[in-house]
Amino acid sequence: MIDHTPASTAPRQAAVLFILVTVLLDMLSFGIIIPVLPKLVEEFLSGDTAQAAVLYGLMGTAWAFMQFFCSPIQGALSDRFGRRPVVLLSNLGLGLDYIVMALAPNVVWLVVGRVISGMASSSFSTAGAYIADVTSPDQRAAAFGKIGMVFGLGFIFGPALGGWLGAIDPRLPFWGAAALSLLNACYGFFVLPESLPTSKRTSFAWARANPVGSLVLLRSHPELSGLATVAFFGYLAHAVLPSVSVLYMGYRYGWGPASVGLMMAGVGLAAMIVQGGLIRPITSRFGERRTVVIGLLCGAIGFSVYGIAPEGWIF
Repeated sequence: MIDHTPASTAPRQAAVLFILVTVLLDMLSFGIIIPVLPKLVEEFLSGDTAQAAVLYGLMGTAWAFMQFFCSPIQGALSDRFGRRPVVLLSNLGLGLDYIVMALAPNVVWLVVGRVISGMASSSFSTAGAYIADVTSPDQRAAAFGKIGMVFGLGFIFGPALGGWLGAIDPRLPFWGAAALSLLNACYGFFVLPESLPTSKRTSFAWARANPVGSLVLLRSHPELSGLATVAFFGYLAHAVLPSVSVLYMGYRYGWGPASVGLMMAGVGLAAMIVQGGLIRPITSRFGERRTVVIGLLCGAIGFSVYGIAPEGWIF
């Protein structure tokens, strides 16, 4: 029997699989530490929950700022040197960073670890570029849909696993996150091929690596600025949840890492069900604009319940 399958199909499928595994492990390692990192900060601050909330919020801001600043730089570097070294170095950097956080003797080292984590975990844009390199235009949407799916899976199982490990030892989730990232780096070193041919690489230019420059796109169409504003406030509201909810649930309901992890996993599961199963029929029924408004109203109601819930089960 003659095999008519193109020679590049199998390597491309393996490459896509690796990128999906990379995103999954990145989200698992990120989610694992969510239930325990705020409590560790609180422990270093002698149990002062209010101060821990302030400091942890600032740590989250520093992490996000490094993402904002480093993502386009990593993208430009991957255009110059290829996707493979950027993705592998990102995994290696994350693994070493989680080890630093696992051994952190004080809160200063945790802050340093979060800053480094923001720099190293900025490879999602490079992962997206890799997918674009190795998939045809008609398969690209499906491939990006798979990235969104494994992103959700990582956020479902990460906090649950982190809560279980944290109930054994508060430092154990950091070691687990380090193991996942380093394992992924080793796997990629032997499996991941380069997706960007030398002929298609471009020289590094700070103009393309400027994160503010991408905002110019919003002026190209009038509706983009309005949509971006809505998205900004929506993401701003949702960013509050992982920033303070762990401390809040422990302070108000006395929940430990295991309960917090299961709660976070439930949120991720609900989000995955809505995004994967409900968005399409709701949009078909009500239209895109009404669907956005309905989603924002549901978010406002949900956050209001979080704030007033007298019992943990209502939360």
